[in-house]
Amino acid sequence: MSKFMVVAGGTGGHLFPAQALANELQKRGHTVHLVTDNRANNFAADFPAEKTHIVPSATPNLRNPLQTAEASLTILQGIAKSYKLMKKEEPDAVIGFGGYPTFPPLIAASLRGIPTVLHEQNAVMGRANRATARFADKIALSFPTTKYADKYEAKCVLTGNPLRDIVLQVANKPYPAIDDDGPINVLVTGGSQGAQVFSDMLPGAMLNIPDELRNRIRLVQQCREDDLKRATSVYADSRLNVELAPFFKDLPRRIANSHLIICRAGASTIAEIAAIGRPAVYVPLPGSLDQDQLHNAKNIVDVEGGWILEQGTLSPHSLATELTKILVDTDRLRVMAGNAKKAGRPDAVVNLANIAEQSAQEE
Repeated sequence: MSKFMVVAGGTGGHLFPAQALANELQKRGHTVHLVTDNRANNFAADFPAEKTHIVPSATPNLRNPLQTAEASLTILQGIAKSYKLMKKEEPDAVIGFGGYPTFPPLIAASLRGIPTVLHEQNAVMGRANRATARFADKIALSFPTTKYADKYEAKCVLTGNPLRDIVLQVANKPYPAIDDDGPINVLVTGGSQGAQVFSDMLPGAMLNIPDELRNRIRLVQQCREDDLKRATSVYADSRLNVELAPFFKDLPRRIANSHLIICRAGASTIAEIAAIGRPAVYVPLPGSLDQDQLHNAKNIVDVEGGWILEQGTLSPHSLATELTKILVDTDRLRVMAGNAKKAGRPDAVVNLANIAEQSAQEE
């Protein structure tokens, strides 16, 4: 059996697929170590790894020369520590999940001749991954169309984004039936911290949806703690059947029970919704330099598995108009659920684990 080092930073977007891969590799009898930065200390205890190694890392700020110099020094320290770590642990392959915490271990592994695989979650290759890609032996992609990946086409392979077991457990649940006058289940989620825009827009939007349709809606909304009181007050005036909470531990099950999702367009969010097969209204996070969430969502919209509404154009009234058009056409919802399902890649973790094993054997 082989020893793998899985490298991931301290955000859910990197840790969730890394955790899924680690679980799959352990099921196959392999040994897994986690290499991460200090941000992941809170998550490391739950990560399925025999050992956890903390390596210095930092994100350069190109607008601030002093901060960039400090970050570069930290990264060099991380490479030096990773180089020693690779010599001590002798992994058969190193699998990185993006972000600057991946940079030092992958560079060190490359210098030592250890096979490396870089996984890109988004439809736009991140800046850290673009810097690391030249050192990777293989690059695993989550989307068929990934901006900036064409430069490395020869070593790219489409795997999908590895999914947690709790997602795969509900991935085969059929799309819920919708009776002519029956309830319509709508789920609103905005990531681990919620999304303020949904708390700002959704309550007012629901007030502007026609009574006959609004009375059928069963709304479950993730709402930031700071927004709960305000949103609850507005929803009370709408007489809507609503459940609000800052976090849902059983989010995949709630996705499976939904007829429509309203959400951001992070890579893990899209991968989970598509694997389960549910239509979604995607509101990409605005302001990022690479617009990765917008490109993520376009991959689903292009196969008619969802809609994109850009945050800058939204108001409670316009959102109500769009939701009314979507929710009254239940036949269309069913079709788009099927389209989303076809775009899903529930076998992503198996695909990536196969590549990891192949890489280890090529050492």
